[in-house]
Amino acid sequence: MIQRIAASLSLVAFSVCLLVGGLDAGNPFATTVWRALGAMITTLFVGLVLGTMAKAMIRENIETERQKLKNSQPKTNANDR
Repeated sequence: MIQRIAASLSLVAFSVCLLVGGLDAGNPFATTVWRALGAMITTLFVGLVLGTMAKAMIRENIETERQKLKNSQPKTNANDR
């Protein structure tokens, strides 16, 4: 999951930088590609951090819900049967 989030974010950043740097700014091709690659690599690391944080948050929420379910179940004794 972490790698998917990071890869998705970095590819989006690469695409946006190519479009904005190439179409709007009118930069040369090499400059546009190098800047887009730099943005992609930077966003990859940011995505790895965000993915790790998201995984920890999901794991924590699952554990909290598991504890709620465990505490809400009625406790029965062997003598109640």
